[in-house]
Amino acid sequence: MSREDRKVLASTLAGTTIEWYDFFIYAQAAGLVFAPRFFAPVNEQAPGLATLISLATIGISFLFRPLGAILAGRFGDRLGRKRMLVLTLLLMGAATTLIGLLPTYAQIGAAAPVVLILLRILQGFSAGGEWGGAALLSVEHAPRGRRGLFGAFPQIGVPIGLIMATGVLWLMSTLTTPAQFEAWGWRVPFLLSVALIVIGYLVRRAVEESPVFQELQQRTKTSSAPLRDLFRGNTRNVVLTALIFVANNAAGYLLIAYFISYGTGALGLSRSSVLLATVAGAGSWLVFTLYGGVLSDRIGRVRTFQIGYAAVFAWMIPLFLLMETGSIWLFTAAVLVLTVGLGLSYGPMSAMYAEMFPASVRYSGVAIGYALGAILGGAFAPTIAEALVQSTGTAFSIGAYIMALCVISLAAVTAVEEPGGVDLGVTRPAA
Repeated sequence: MSREDRKVLASTLAGTTIEWYDFFIYAQAAGLVFAPRFFAPVNEQAPGLATLISLATIGISFLFRPLGAILAGRFGDRLGRKRMLVLTLLLMGAATTLIGLLPTYAQIGAAAPVVLILLRILQGFSAGGEWGGAALLSVEHAPRGRRGLFGAFPQIGVPIGLIMATGVLWLMSTLTTPAQFEAWGWRVPFLLSVALIVIGYLVRRAVEESPVFQELQQRTKTSSAPLRDLFRGNTRNVVLTALIFVANNAAGYLLIAYFISYGTGALGLSRSSVLLATVAGAGSWLVFTLYGGVLSDRIGRVRTFQIGYAAVFAWMIPLFLLMETGSIWLFTAAVLVLTVGLGLSYGPMSAMYAEMFPASVRYSGVAIGYALGAILGGAFAPTIAEALVQSTGTAFSIGAYIMALCVISLAAVTAVEEPGGVDLGVTRPAA
């Protein structure tokens, strides 16, 4: 691995870690403190409804991911991957820091939830453009037989970001009283984003542009309408990439956002214990995501995805059986096993998606497919999960919901002709 390879992997990993730290801090705070802080009138009358509204704000940002993906894809395909990655990083950091400074409903009234939602939308816009650029920067630098490994680096930014977000929340929860945490302790993780953004910016500025994009600039005229060109010849692959991601994203957001609220609320477990269980789960997710990328270089992207989704499907009912015991140890064990399937169905994603699109519209195709899959999958998964529990009285309904999504994603990935090893250069014809 060359020095430039290491710089690329460090850049994509650092950037996605920071982006997802920012994104997940919001998701977890929404389940823990936002209902009484920003939706106080509803919380006083109907706490359950306030929790649903708070969790729903997580999903609102996903609706704006496609817009971020379209704009980042258009300019990323024309101006380069690196420039868009720097911009999305700065946008995310600014939104996160401002949330940490935002007055509550008690201080500024209805303006508080309105501004909160606007800042969350800005986070979603940034996230829509982030992943595609990071994925392509890593995969397009990779040797043909190691694309799965290189592509797994932006993927593991998700569990690392989750570890950081959850770890900081756990630390603040431990160092403060419950009253202090709800008053100001929850703000500290948002404000820490300032330092992280500076680090990520410096790392990303030092990386060379993708060699495939350089080839594209040198040998072809960049498309003036990549979005139109994308759907002219690649609509099927955009749809498939979206459906492939649905189940992984929905199950992932149970771990990212819902299990913390469910464990502390419905099961009565301590906040610090549930946060530590989430950190352990994120660590396991990291390992199996990296392994999923490596495995896909050996047995193929499609086969690795199939194994991952079969594992998630099979574990859904046992997962809630263990959680319902109310034991924090069994709760942790349930989360750890879930991450095996999550990792195997997430690690190969960057490489597989990059190999499904021609170079001239690759950023647009990868980013838009990912953003659409996130809307259909994780956007409202925590809200749907909470609504299912409130309406059915049992968490097993959540398991059935995720199992149905696994069937959809498994069918979609099975419909893909194994793309591993295709030429990523500009000479490759459109699909």
